[in-house]
Amino acid sequence: MQASGGGKLFRIWKHRYLYLMVLPGFLTILVFAYFPMYGILIAFKNYNAVKGVWGSTWVGLKYFEAFFRDPMGLRLLRNTFLLGVYSLFWTFPAPIILALLLNELKSKRFKKLVQTVSYFPHFISVVIVAGMIKVYLSRDGLINDIYSFFGGTAISFLLEPEWFRSIFISSSIWQGVGFGAIIYLAAMSGIDPTLYDVAEVDGAGRWKKVVHITWPSIKPTTIILLIFAMGGVLGTDFQKVILLYNPQTYEVADVIGSYVYRQGIEGAQYAYTTAIGLFMSVISFAILYITNWLSRKVSETSLF
Repeated sequence: MQASGGGKLFRIWKHRYLYLMVLPGFLTILVFAYFPMYGILIAFKNYNAVKGVWGSTWVGLKYFEAFFRDPMGLRLLRNTFLLGVYSLFWTFPAPIILALLLNELKSKRFKKLVQTVSYFPHFISVVIVAGMIKVYLSRDGLINDIYSFFGGTAISFLLEPEWFRSIFISSSIWQGVGFGAIIYLAAMSGIDPTLYDVAEVDGAGRWKKVVHITWPSIKPTTIILLIFAMGGVLGTDFQKVILLYNPQTYEVADVIGSYVYRQGIEGAQYAYTTAIGLFMSVISFAILYITNWLSRKVSETSLF
């Protein structure tokens, strides 16, 4: 036992600089992700800021029951689920398609130009993106000017509930498609070029090369990213929702995140909103676990 312990200490000392490099990230996760977890206790307590977390009285599942009895609860769950599923359906394949198209380009200069232009929006703040959307889609904005030029009538896009999801999802695609494609391009860079040469000798066209060489090579990466995406399907970008929605679009735009913000931050109902957040976290973990299990059974690729 002593030899084993001494061996471990020796290995730690031998790789001490690597451990020091990991230490800042480990401490950041520990302090900002794990230490605050004790705060979920207030979901089961009648939280009082003066008494603190431990001094507040226990109320059990009171706030969970209150959420399910809330007349807005069903609408919030529906909007969160639909917006998350629609976003996954449209935004997840977009980087894959862009990466496959970029991989087929022969001109390296043009390929780099397209990459730069496509992933630049990722670095734009969501506040700026929301501001651009409001400016371009206002009644006197660029989109309505173009629409009116061709004989159409100006539309108040951000005041019409039927337009909200399309605006939200399309802006997410524009903002994330280029940056997401980088991962798939990195996976494609590891493909042996001789595979394409052999396929070309055998008479395979571009489409068959994609189907039989490129896609199988990036499939494990795609599955892993899909598992992560499924785990976050209920974690809609509520910051953008808050910046874009208004009382006229609450019917389709109000999601769990925006509701928690209004009730928790503005309404100071900390225990109630913590219970809602905990409930959604459990559901998200269940979706992640089931997706990972199915992936392991079907493709033998999984996170754990």
